[in-house]
Amino acid sequence: MSDDDPPERPSLDAVTEWDGGITWFAHPEEDAMRASHALATESGVWVVDPLDADGLDDRLRDLGEVAGVVVIHDRHTRDAEVIAARHDVAVHVPEWMELTREKLQGEPEPLGDELPGTNYESHRLVHTEEWEEAVLVDDADGTLVVMETLGTLPPFREGDDDVGVHGGLDETPDGLADYDPERILVGHGESIYEDGARKLAAALDGD
Repeated sequence: MSDDDPPERPSLDAVTEWDGGITWFAHPEEDAMRASHALATESGVWVVDPLDADGLDDRLRDLGEVAGVVVIHDRHTRDAEVIAARHDVAVHVPEWMELTREKLQGEPEPLGDELPGTNYESHRLVHTEEWEEAVLVDDADGTLVVMETLGTLPPFREGDDDVGVHGGLDETPDGLADYDPERILVGHGESIYEDGARKLAAALDGD
């Protein structure tokens, strides 16, 4: 990234490094606290539901070569195509997510059951006319990526819970209770980097 990039891009200040990637907030001051993630894998770096920021390319380069950008929630197309074009990689979308495809300018690569060349599996979580969402899960290192159904901001949480289910869902999606993560990467609020299974179970028990 050069110093001549457009000035309207925010500066990348709020970055959390974790064992296996980074999480960042392009606009940490906003109420929605929209988070983006980069997963460092053997096949390269996979960027998830990203918002762009000045300095992002340098942080991604520190992790490795970008292998692709993936969108796993229909309202999170965000800056996926801009970042993918800059790194000369494709945007990947789960093959069943038609609503998400309609919100992109170009035709994304269909994503099957896993991120190519990685331990991350892709599973359908919500599939309605108004909401499409998949999760990414790496059982080997205990990472669960849930970008909208789960969040850590106060509107998501009940009582003292650390994480909670989006209030816009009529019921908790099937399958969430089957995961046993150490960390939970969310799309709104600070992610959970340890003891994720217990915190998720507590949230689901109170749902």
